[in-house]
Amino acid sequence: MLSERQEQILDLLIQEYIDSAEPVSSQSIEKKHKFGISPATIRIEMQKLTGSGYLCQPHTSAGRVPTDKGYRFFVDRISDGDNNSKERREDLLDIWQELEEEMESSFRFARTLAKRMSRETSNMATAYFPEDEIAVKEGWSGMFKEPEFDDAAYIERFAKTVDELEDKLQEIDGVSGSEGMHIFIGRENPMPEARDFSLIVSKISLPGERQGFMAILGPKRMAYDKNISLINSLKKFLENF
Repeated sequence: MLSERQEQILDLLIQEYIDSAEPVSSQSIEKKHKFGISPATIRIEMQKLTGSGYLCQPHTSAGRVPTDKGYRFFVDRISDGDNNSKERREDLLDIWQELEEEMESSFRFARTLAKRMSRETSNMATAYFPEDEIAVKEGWSGMFKEPEFDDAAYIERFAKTVDELEDKLQEIDGVSGSEGMHIFIGRENPMPEARDFSLIVSKISLPGERQGFMAILGPKRMAYDKNISLINSLKKFLENF
């Protein structure tokens, strides 16, 4: 069980790593967030978090990065809270208005949905409607801007994961999740090549009892709070249509 201070340090470290893609040091946390305790004390807490499996220390770096366990703790706290504020939904009105115009055509809707979700998340977005045999994937160009994609082996694993994703979505629907949303981090993923990635999947319903899936795939360093909020907002829009 983590102390309140350890939870706060873990949350801040993960948020900073998501933003920077660089190992986070105790000095960086103390300087940016003004804990009122010394970097040495923060470093001791980070060592405890490392010993408990929430963080790891890459190579000889003085900084730490989150493990799958650390990300899971972070994501579960997001999922338990209300991260889908009224202000956030209002910011997305233009997306939903554009989707509404394409509602009659499953293909146009899927294409527009995938494009807009990939643009908003900076991750790979897949809209899949099995009854209509429609699967649209968008976001390749945005993904290659992320520092992780400087590694050719990482790119190869990502491409294999994308290829397998469509076949796995209906299997994922049978996995228990929060209100139909499933979040897989690293080795939790159902695809063997996906250990470096995170996947958010949600079942969505269109008028006329058409069923489909929305999936967001990206580095484990994805902006979970934003992506979860987007999918929650999408589901509310479709439920009220």
